[in-house]
Amino acid sequence: MQIGDDQGQLLTMLTRLISARRAVEVGTFTGYSSMCIARGLAEGGSLLCCDVSAEWTEIGRRAWESAGLADRIELRIAPALDTLRDLPKTADIDLAFIDADKPGYAAYWAELVPRVRPGGLLLADNVLWSGRIADPEVADANTTALRDFNDMVAADDRVETVVLTAFDGLTIARRR
Repeated sequence: MQIGDDQGQLLTMLTRLISARRAVEVGTFTGYSSMCIARGLAEGGSLLCCDVSAEWTEIGRRAWESAGLADRIELRIAPALDTLRDLPKTADIDLAFIDADKPGYAAYWAELVPRVRPGGLLLADNVLWSGRIADPEVADANTTALRDFNDMVAADDRVETVVLTAFDGLTIARRR
């Protein structure tokens, strides 16, 4: 599902606040969050988008072109984990946004944290899952994966973290 306008504005602002030049998005869908991040990038900045759907991301490609942002966005259609593992091991990513398949969050996190520079941000969407993570009766794969992800992030001493209860829950983690 696509993020809302208010969350998009927050993504743009966070990107600007840290003067991000290099960003990665895992899960692009129709490209709205990509546009928001790309708008906030510093001059000469770039955004790498990871997605598996050429059909849905084509909507994004057209929107990026119309918004004059296509030159700062690279889209890779492949499993995100493969794309992330192929990235250099250097810690030069300023901002990472995870909004993809929920069971994959922990693996994406594991690949991204070492590649985010100190002071950079890692963002993860849907971490409250419409409140289902707090309901012990709910045990589907997405909910369980998000509970495990939230516990893992809370215990990760490489980052300092806050969870915004706005939207559907947004983790904001700053790399130490």
